[in-house]
Amino acid sequence: MGFWNRFFLKDKNKTKSYQEKDSKKAVPKTVEAQKEQWEEIPFYLPTDENKELVSVVAASIAANDQPESSFVVKKISKKNQEAELVAVIATSIAAGMKPESQFVVKKIYQRK
Repeated sequence: MGFWNRFFLKDKNKTKSYQEKDSKKAVPKTVEAQKEQWEEIPFYLPTDENKELVSVVAASIAANDQPESSFVVKKISKKNQEAELVAVIATSIAAGMKPESQFVVKKIYQRK
């Protein structure tokens, strides 16, 4: 077991020393100020419009695949068109530089 312990204990000691060094560093105040200036734009917005109609349509489509199941619609959201447009523009610009790549937009921030 000593042979394997040498490898694993070295890795643990290295990660601990790195973690201790990183935890001692203080976060600059400018980073905190920058975080306060930005707000995240959600990809989906909550809506209450036609909740009953949307619930019936969604449940009927799902019931077509699973007729023995029951369905409960808890929340209905609609797509944020502004976020979708920003994501398309950003990925188009990035694809112009690297056409063979694929991109996924996970978050969009807006200055307050």
